[in-house]
Amino acid sequence: MADADDIKEQEEQEVQEEQEGQEGKEEQKNAKAEKSDKKSLIARFLPWIILFVVVLICAGAGLSVGRLFAGSGTPEAAESDSGSDASAQIEDLKADNGSAEDSAKVWYYDLDPVVANLNEPTVTRYVRASLTLEMSADMDVKKGTVFLDEKKPILINWLTVYLSSLGLEDIRGDNNLRSIQSHIRDSFNEKLFPDSQSQIKQVLIKEFPVQ
Repeated sequence: MADADDIKEQEEQEVQEEQEGQEGKEEQKNAKAEKSDKKSLIARFLPWIILFVVVLICAGAGLSVGRLFAGSGTPEAAESDSGSDASAQIEDLKADNGSAEDSAKVWYYDLDPVVANLNEPTVTRYVRASLTLEMSADMDVKKGTVFLDEKKPILINWLTVYLSSLGLEDIRGDNNLRSIQSHIRDSFNEKLFPDSQSQIKQVLIKEFPVQ
């Protein structure tokens, strides 16, 4: 009797183990199926994801390039506008026909005296320069005077720095003085009329004492 019960119990255990084994296999199959579905889903959407990322990168790059070109164009446009304004201002300074006929061939503009220490390391020497600009008759006297009054601080500053770079030997003799006059004239014309005809004909020396 005991042997029959043992046999029956053993059979039931085997059946149970067999059922559990089948359930385990089914779970494994289900897990594999789920993994397969996930891989299939990822594989299906991966190209779209990659395309979306590429579009975003290209859009960002295009925006950066656009800003770069826009930024590089702005200074050029500003410089062009500034040059146009300066040219228009110089054009407005020209004398009309009646004014040019009534005026002399040239007119004169006095600069304020400039005192500058000479470039002499062993001794303190300075020069006091009083200059007069001989202006072209092509420039209207009244408009030109107002224009030079506005630019006078720039001219005085440049003249002070320039004279401070000279030594005693640089300002002695007629040749050196003529060279200084020519250099001042050319520099002033370049600063005042960079994109038009020079209007300063000469730089005349009223006083140039060295002390």
